[in-house]
Amino acid sequence: MSGLLALLDDVAAIAKVAAASVDDVAAATLKAGSKAAGVVIDDAAVTPKYVTGFQPARELPIIWRITRGSLRNKLLILLPLLLALDAFLPVVITPLLMLGGAYLCFEAAEKLYHAFFAHAPAHSSAADEGASQGDALALEEEKIAGAIKTDFILSAEIMTIALSTIDTPELWMKAVVLAVVGTLITIAVYGAVAMIVKMDDVGLHLASGGRLAPVRALGRGLLRGMPVLLRVLSVVGTAAMAWVGGNIVVHGLEVTHLWALPYEVIRDLAAKAAAMVPQVAGLVEWLVTAALDGVIGVLLGALLIPVVAKVILPLWSKLSGKAHAAH
Repeated sequence: MSGLLALLDDVAAIAKVAAASVDDVAAATLKAGSKAAGVVIDDAAVTPKYVTGFQPARELPIIWRITRGSLRNKLLILLPLLLALDAFLPVVITPLLMLGGAYLCFEAAEKLYHAFFAHAPAHSSAADEGASQGDALALEEEKIAGAIKTDFILSAEIMTIALSTIDTPELWMKAVVLAVVGTLITIAVYGAVAMIVKMDDVGLHLASGGRLAPVRALGRGLLRGMPVLLRVLSVVGTAAMAWVGGNIVVHGLEVTHLWALPYEVIRDLAAKAAAMVPQVAGLVEWLVTAALDGVIGVLLGALLIPVVAKVILPLWSKLSGKAHAAH
């Protein structure tokens, strides 16, 4: 009998450890996911453009293929690569994170540049150029490939941010948290994209087939509201890229001891602003920090535009043997 009681005690102890581990995974997942929220917003804002212009029947299959590509990027490529770097070469994690942040700053500044300078040629991707070739199937393949390539960059940023927030030294915990974060974010992003893309079809159906006047009015409202939503998403996505990219670079400079001044100035200004309105100090501190990080992100991105256009793209063109698109 005493042996059975001892066994039950052991089982209970194991259950407690397992429950604590689940709690730890959940807490780490929540922390990692919240830190990557800015990139997630950008991902959701960027992806719908890859699906527009196709027949409605092809939209969801295209999104599903991009979703599978995103999961492959995160779980089969980035997860083991980042874990290996974290285990054997952890010193490169922060520089990689800063490189990704600089890319986000560049993307945000480039979008602003094209928005404010109408005469500037819009950025054209290989998939867009394929539209003139008239091959719908080839265009679809190019769009999907372009979306998965863009997703790889954003996924790398998401997974690296998530990894940087995990405090535990245990490899299995890091692997589980990264896998959960990557999967949940992918489902959330592409689920949202699917709803956004199909919402106009829902609106058209309600507006034309609804028996009740309120239902038809709802359908018309959806049809009128979707273009506005897409524009808002574009603005939010650009702001999120500048904010997240600037924050990553500023924090990275401070962590690596290369240049702590921007981080210290932003922290001090945010603290002073928060002290002026103690009732909502936390919110004000976050808003000021995000705004200043965003300004730095845009400035850094603006500096990177000529570097990319005049140095990186021509060099890549020579190495790959392909002409680069004009910016």
